[in-house]
Amino acid sequence: MSQSPAVKPFMEVLSGRRQSVPPVWMMRQAGRYLPEYRELRAKAGGFLDLCFNPEWAAEVTLQPIRRFGFDAAIIFSDILVIPHALGRSVRFEVGEGPRLDPLDTPEKIATLTTAADFTKLEPVFEALRRVRAELDPKVALIGFCGAPWTVATYMVAGQGTPDQAPARMLAYREPDAFAKIIDVLVENSIEYLLGQLKAGADALQIFDTWAGILPPREFQRWSVEPTRRIVEGVRAKAPHAKIIGFPRGAGAQLPLYVGRTGVDGVSIDWAAEPSLIRERVQNHVAVQGNLDPLALIAGGDALDRAVDDALANYAGGRYIFNLGHGIQPETPIAHVEQMLRRVRAYNL
Repeated sequence: MSQSPAVKPFMEVLSGRRQSVPPVWMMRQAGRYLPEYRELRAKAGGFLDLCFNPEWAAEVTLQPIRRFGFDAAIIFSDILVIPHALGRSVRFEVGEGPRLDPLDTPEKIATLTTAADFTKLEPVFEALRRVRAELDPKVALIGFCGAPWTVATYMVAGQGTPDQAPARMLAYREPDAFAKIIDVLVENSIEYLLGQLKAGADALQIFDTWAGILPPREFQRWSVEPTRRIVEGVRAKAPHAKIIGFPRGAGAQLPLYVGRTGVDGVSIDWAAEPSLIRERVQNHVAVQGNLDPLALIAGGDALDRAVDDALANYAGGRYIFNLGHGIQPETPIAHVEQMLRRVRAYNL
């Protein structure tokens, strides 16, 4: 007699089935707030060395699961591995973030290769296979990529900037050239996400960290449409793939994003307006979020109130408890434990 597969609460929500106790995980849950992560990071040397060592990347992915028992693990990697696989120089400077060779003119963009070398990403797939083999069957495994708009902003500027103005300016002045970057990222992101599903990912998340800086017309062209194409491209070969979008800062444009992209869930930042989310987003897809990471640092009564607000606003529907962005390195572990106790005591 064959055993039925274990129920994963995280996947249940993405499949349209509300859970009485919301599943919970945190963006950047494998990271610098954990002493075990800092120890391994010091041993690895460079950040990409850690990402591309399957043994270490798998270990880092599993660390927060062992410590906290989250309902989902997210593979330890970075959104800039696609530019790396496209042959671009990608390096991480300590304290300064990523550095790439800028693609800031049509002439430079013309040199961009169209097909990634996926052998460079095989370590990510191997890390996924290792995590899948060790993970409790009830815990979901998430693969991810950066949305084309957000990845392109780093490729154009060669680094992060306060408002990603270099990419915005290039998209205005040279839209055809900029569209080439987007097209290359769309096609290769589809293949990358399919590879992650094949390697054991249960669900996928598309991070569009810089979506919120775009005006409505550009938001539709550079954030919504490329994401829609990725979702369609993945589903063409994996029809049942569950995909979460995270257009950070999208605000009132979230209903349009959800309606046009076809995602199964949407992650919301801490500034999202609850009634808009409940009435025009959560009635269509699962919602994930949106505790302010600073409330998690603050702890105490302020954290309890913030957790209660998120639960009161969203836990009546399809809901995955998470932060409104990544956990900060200075977050006390005791505050994460406090948050988890409060969420898991919830039952409606």
